[in-house]
Amino acid sequence: MANEDLRTAQQGKNDEFYTQFHDIEVEMNAYIEYNPDVFRGKTILLPCDDPEWSNFTKFFALKFEEYGIKKLISTSYAPESKKMILGDLFSEYEQSSPQFDADKSKTHGKIFILDKDLSGDGHINIDDLHWDYLKGSGDFQSAEVTALRNEADIIITNPPFSLFRDFLAWIVEANKQFIIIGNINAVSYKEPFLLIMKNLMWLGSTIHSGDREFEVPQDYPIKAAGWRIDEKTGRKFIRVKGVRWFTNIDHGRRHEPLPLMSMNDNLRYSRHKELKGKTEYNRYFNYNAIDVPFTDSIPFDYEEVMGVPITFLDKYCPEQFEILGLGIANLGLQSGVKPYTSEHKKYRKEVQRRGAVDGDLYMIQNNEVVVPYARILIRKKK
Repeated sequence: MANEDLRTAQQGKNDEFYTQFHDIEVEMNAYIEYNPDVFRGKTILLPCDDPEWSNFTKFFALKFEEYGIKKLISTSYAPESKKMILGDLFSEYEQSSPQFDADKSKTHGKIFILDKDLSGDGHINIDDLHWDYLKGSGDFQSAEVTALRNEADIIITNPPFSLFRDFLAWIVEANKQFIIIGNINAVSYKEPFLLIMKNLMWLGSTIHSGDREFEVPQDYPIKAAGWRIDEKTGRKFIRVKGVRWFTNIDHGRRHEPLPLMSMNDNLRYSRHKELKGKTEYNRYFNYNAIDVPFTDSIPFDYEEVMGVPITFLDKYCPEQFEILGLGIANLGLQSGVKPYTSEHKKYRKEVQRRGAVDGDLYMIQNNEVVVPYARILIRKKK
């Protein structure tokens, strides 16, 4: 599984995955369709980026006039440890520029800016993108890049997955709009989850259950089946599961109610063997709620609290449901989930590698403790 590659990458901080142009395009179009002026007159910052490798700068440079962007800024991290060789037009453009310095290119980040017509053709487009070296490495937390954050209206990028929480905190600290890529499991962390619960962040429009293909450096260690090498270019790609867009910019999908069936129909006609033929939903032993193991099995005729998978957020409509908490560890305890009793602490479901801890929701089945994967506690709005 490509997720094994992702875990290895995160542990080794070797998790720079480069987003495909199409994935960027369809997501941005969703915001444009909902609000045609969403980017108009705005300064957009693309940190953790570089058109030498990334498609974000290319995309927004091509869409600069169409979207009515005021200014586009992208910054890159010093590439001394990167070995990604694409040989595209930006590599050649950089090396032929008068400011090119082979030593600086290894130790200094770069800044790309698009805000005026430099070619004299009467348009502002990708040909007018100009660049220079940053004073430092380009670390997004540096004073140099933080000043650019403060200047920007919207921050859009695919940050390293291992730094997702730090990067999100960096954005939220400045109260900026954002569209960023992360892993769905990030919602089980305290800070991202509280933003979602308070309706200050939600999932994007276009990437839901499934996986996405990302380009990786040539020396990236491949250990799973979900990878390929492009025959024409020699570039290496992997498929990563659980990828999502995270944003605080509105789009139409999040206001579409989830279709629901009655409890009886869910149990009678469910396509899931865990539910089909049962007479009722399982209940948690340490919290007053039913366990709904699949988003498509949420009943419309149940008014009390339910525990649902974190992938429920793909279909979450804030006008339809209220998020009450998360049934994991400390967040679970804060939500009212009771600690394990001494009788039950000895049970640990083998497939749960993280083990069972106080604050986790659990059920008693066949006289053993069963710990479901992360559950969000929700209630249907009346």
